[in-house]
Amino acid sequence: MIISKLNLNKALQILNESAQVFVPAFEVIEDRAAKKSIREKKFLPYREDLEVELEGPNTVKPPKDILFPNVEKLYQYKAAGEDSYIRETLPEETPKILFGIRPCDMRSIKSMDKVFFTKNYVDSYYARRREYVTIVAIGCTETDRTCFCDSMGIDPNTAPGADVMMNRIEGEEAYLLHAQTEKGEALLKNLESLEGPSENVKAIRTDCTLKIRKIPDLDRKLAEMFEHPIWDKVTKGCIGCGTCTFVCPTCYCFDIDNENYGTEGCKYRCWDSCMFSDYTRMAGGANPRPTKKERLRNRYMHKLSYFNERYGETLCVGCGRCIANCPSHLDISEFIEKSSAVDPKAEVYTESIRAAQGKEA
Repeated sequence: MIISKLNLNKALQILNESAQVFVPAFEVIEDRAAKKSIREKKFLPYREDLEVELEGPNTVKPPKDILFPNVEKLYQYKAAGEDSYIRETLPEETPKILFGIRPCDMRSIKSMDKVFFTKNYVDSYYARRREYVTIVAIGCTETDRTCFCDSMGIDPNTAPGADVMMNRIEGEEAYLLHAQTEKGEALLKNLESLEGPSENVKAIRTDCTLKIRKIPDLDRKLAEMFEHPIWDKVTKGCIGCGTCTFVCPTCYCFDIDNENYGTEGCKYRCWDSCMFSDYTRMAGGANPRPTKKERLRNRYMHKLSYFNERYGETLCVGCGRCIANCPSHLDISEFIEKSSAVDPKAEVYTESIRAAQGKEA
């Protein structure tokens, strides 16, 4: 199916009649500290007055909160004799359409599916939202300086797993759409009235500007580098703010807490960060990750080694958001490059000798 760029708003209006549509759009945010306005690209519920932007760089934050909200009520309870109860608060059955997500974000959703659907466990809250979401992915026409998804095995022009794949047509102000699932076929059927001619069209293709060396068996190599001095070096600039985890499309750490109102209350979960010291602090005060070194090492190891060991794929999708938004300019792609040049055993041995010599001196 071909849809002209001029008919894009009409298409979104049609889709919005039967589902809540989320689109990448610009929102003006007032920065009171800096006393200025900032235009931030994010996924927002569609409105006719929105400045929808399907092309250009990716959104600042991923669309994962649509499936995995920042704060989510799990159940309500009441402790009052015969009137006592515990009631699960599952999400409403509301159809949603994620329109215009990038291939890296589609891959991140597939990774989240593995976390919440596999290994003999199904998260009923995530599952309910996932069931009622239809995903329209769009191939990138422009990549940011921090994008390196193709180095992580992702094609920025395709999105396996999306219900509809959408690409900008070369030399034309139009998009080529094709269904990849039954959900996608149903969605495109609603847009048949807008279909344009489809003769001799060719989709635009692009590549990432940031390239990193592909490392065979990176997950195994990092497992051998657990005590390597590279962790001391890479952690020096980290301030432990957790920004990297909150803009990452594949971070899913959460905390569970409750609110009490006399005999009633609710239990809820909210996003947390493995970069915070409280995340692993135990009731007695002990903490297996007491410093930023252990916490950053865990984050990188989870993205590049642990997840691969458990689910068979790397958790970093190369979207570059952590690089672009880190106030200390930490760069996971640079870390991967440096790791490729490391001989784990030789380096650790050399550093151990130097440390021993230093003590003797």
